[in-house]
Amino acid sequence: MRFKSTTTSDGVCEQDFTLDGIPGVLWSPAGAAARGPWERRSLERRPLVLLGHGGGQDKKGPGVVARAHRLVTACGFAAAAIDMPGFGDRPKTGQDERFLAGIAELRAAGKPVADLILRHNVALAERAVPDWQATLDALLDAGVGGPVGYWGVSLGTMIGVPLAAAEPRIGAAVFGLAGGHDTLTEAAARVAIPVEFLLQWDDELVPRAYGLALFDAFASAEKTLHANPGRHQEIPEFELDSSQRFLARHLGG
Repeated sequence: MRFKSTTTSDGVCEQDFTLDGIPGVLWSPAGAAARGPWERRSLERRPLVLLGHGGGQDKKGPGVVARAHRLVTACGFAAAAIDMPGFGDRPKTGQDERFLAGIAELRAAGKPVADLILRHNVALAERAVPDWQATLDALLDAGVGGPVGYWGVSLGTMIGVPLAAAEPRIGAAVFGLAGGHDTLTEAAARVAIPVEFLLQWDDELVPRAYGLALFDAFASAEKTLHANPGRHQEIPEFELDSSQRFLARHLGG
């Protein structure tokens, strides 16, 4: 892992990094930033939240940055995000290009795109989960992070659920806005950590039944469903406050 540019504003230190071609960013309280894998500082016991971005977004999307700043300033956490394969600063494969062309064709014909997005995201998770695990390894080796949590909805959930199923270091997760594929529900059945799940009742991309089925599949003894009226991208602001309290309760802070 190579840390690159560093900027600080409003008490938050933002550090760009790369790891074997994976671009990412680390946010931490100003004055507590790790400068590289050789330097272990005050981030060692600080909870670390992995932030999964949504479809069509990247590691520095406005929502990701806003959540990172809230976790740093309100909870004293560190937060990290990476570009998923084919997003942000990562090159697109032929598979990614065919997916985008298929989406454009369906939309031009006025046909639904949800099933194509679902199939692509399931395949994308197979590429992204190892990237997240390698990133978590490198961050912990660099002295960043104590307890680990995850926050990601939509595409962030499509990748985050199999990640949480495969990664025992993740101790709590916020998911939502996803469902509808057997691979995802099978992974959810292996997730037993505390989960907070966000569902938009009028979601135009993810049928309500899909989200409810995914929530039901989690093996967690503690899981909470937060359902609100509205479309896919209309999660109420107060739900972000709730997920922040949820992570603080389970990770410390």
